Amino acid sequence: MLTSYFTVKDYGENEISIQRSRFITYVNRVTTEEEAQAFIEKIKKQHWNANHNCSAYMIGETNHIQKANDDGEPSGTAGVPILEVLKQRDLKDTVVVVTRYFGGIKLGAGGLIRAYSSAASEGINAAGVVERRLAQVYKSTMDYHFLGKVENELRASPYLIKQIDYLDQVQVETFVNSGQEGAFEEFMTNLTNGQVKLEKTEFTYLEEEIK
Repeated sequence: MLTSYFTVKDYGENEISIQRSRFITYVNRVTTEEEAQAFIEKIKKQHWNANHNCSAYMIGETNHIQKANDDGEPSGTAGVPILEVLKQRDLKDTVVVVTRYFGGIKLGAGGLIRAYSSAASEGINAAGVVERRLAQVYKSTMDYHFLGKVENELRASPYLIKQIDYLDQVQVETFVNSGQEGAFEEFMTNLTNGQVKLEKTEFTYLEEEIK
């Protein structure tokens, strides 16, 4: 599992006009090629009367799934520029479709590349970008008289509290970023004078929006 990576926050769309042509961009997060293709087909059906529905997607930890489609535009002027934007911004698990309604003015190869690149980039900005960071969830079990101090110190620390369970002993579940496990264990041991049981439970990803 990757310790961190970038992807789009969620679904997004945006429209720009260049030389009277409308470029409408649709962006979504996907985890499989089937999801990406289904999203592209959905947009194509929605804009069945458009001149072009060009697309690209990049999926997988190593970006091993990459596809670009010019959908009738001159070869290399639409799908590839969209894919290049995904590569430049290092966005995994992302599909982009740019729908074009021709406005009567030809843009030329260079103009098309710039137009589709701009449309893709602005669509991604509309969707938003997040960094997903791998975190280990810890369950810390301790006597109740430690809770106030531990909770206060955790809220002032880089470690995020997931939940607190009030059982025979109190159990505090905490997200710890990958690579910080040793520091967290020392942190909790010192807070409780070693009177804590630490248990690793699961891995998950935390998301932080990139401004």
